[in-house]
Amino acid sequence: MKIKKLIGAITLALVGVTGVASVASAQSPLRFGALYPFSGGLALLGDESFRGFELAVEKRNAAGGLLGTKIEVFKSDAVDANQAVGSARRLISVDKVQAIFGSYASSISFAATQVSEKEGVPYFELGAISDPITERGYELLFRSNPTSKGFADRTVDVINEIIAPGLNVKPSDLRIAIIHEDALYGTTVAKYQIEGAKKAGLNVVEVLPYSAKAVDLSSLILRLKGSKVDVVLQTSYQNDTVLFFRQMKEADFKPKAVIGAGGGYSTQDTVTAVGADGMHGVFDIDFTQYLTNEAGAPGLGAFVKAYEAKYGIPPRSGHSLANYAGALIFFDAIQSAGSMDPQKIRKAVLALDVPMGQSATGWGAKFDASGQNTRGLPSVMQWLDGKLTTVYPPEAAVAAPVVGQVGK
Repeated sequence: MKIKKLIGAITLALVGVTGVASVASAQSPLRFGALYPFSGGLALLGDESFRGFELAVEKRNAAGGLLGTKIEVFKSDAVDANQAVGSARRLISVDKVQAIFGSYASSISFAATQVSEKEGVPYFELGAISDPITERGYELLFRSNPTSKGFADRTVDVINEIIAPGLNVKPSDLRIAIIHEDALYGTTVAKYQIEGAKKAGLNVVEVLPYSAKAVDLSSLILRLKGSKVDVVLQTSYQNDTVLFFRQMKEADFKPKAVIGAGGGYSTQDTVTAVGADGMHGVFDIDFTQYLTNEAGAPGLGAFVKAYEAKYGIPPRSGHSLANYAGALIFFDAIQSAGSMDPQKIRKAVLALDVPMGQSATGWGAKFDASGQNTRGLPSVMQWLDGKLTTVYPPEAAVAAPVVGQVGK
């Protein structure tokens, strides 16, 4: 009897290795980490980004899940690069996640992805834009959103194709200032803006970095005013954007145009803090916003409806939309891979070929060997009467741009 029981146990163990265990594994939820800044100065857009990822997970789970099972999400806060390292380690070693999604801020992404790559865990970046993130030769890092260079190129487009013609002047006649927060995000965008401006023959008269934690930008603004700057390019987060506009008003500095890059300019909370009149006419280079022509962004309306149903308000910025659309693209790749094997996932991601205009952001999906989506392009928006409205490119626009008026 003992021998029969022993043989039965061995047989069951062998079956488990090849069959039973794999079935049980398939029925267990997939464990995905969500690494964002949920506290601190970046919390607003960190949370807004996570909301998009959360809606994508709910959409996929409602449709039957991924790889035959549901997705379970483990949230982890990261306010800066140091905390990002600890959070990534905890997600992998304690929560046993099989992939990480994130992370909004470039410095956070740069740090966290070093950990995930070392541990052999796929990392799907849905919002951080600094180019160096995907320039390190990592095999398990994939980014769906546009990069700093794309943002900078769009800035030059706005000057050449919208502002200069609207003012009836040559682009080279405009006096341009580049101001930016001095961490990885702002420094990278500014670098490409300087290069793009030089290539286009634009006249950059000031390049002024500053700390995103600054509490006084008055001396910087007085310098811009003294240099008779026509166009200000700012790469910033929310707090320093609000500070800049408040102190610009105090100094009575009135440039002909202001072009912002990124989250500091795209959230409704910024215009609420500054005032709709103060932000009127200000341009923003950023992810697709929800006031966009849906003909080129199928599914945008459904996303906004789902967002409002869950959170009770309209989307606060396009960051939620970018994270939503990017996550769905990666979910499709994982499904195509047929498993959570990292190398199979890499092969599936690199095989994606989605034309432009086939997602809720209007982006397509074609990844290069570095893991960067080459079909993720930023749009040009403008604050018009308190609403962030897409004005460029033409196929995405829902209004014509207004030139020569910053504030009312």
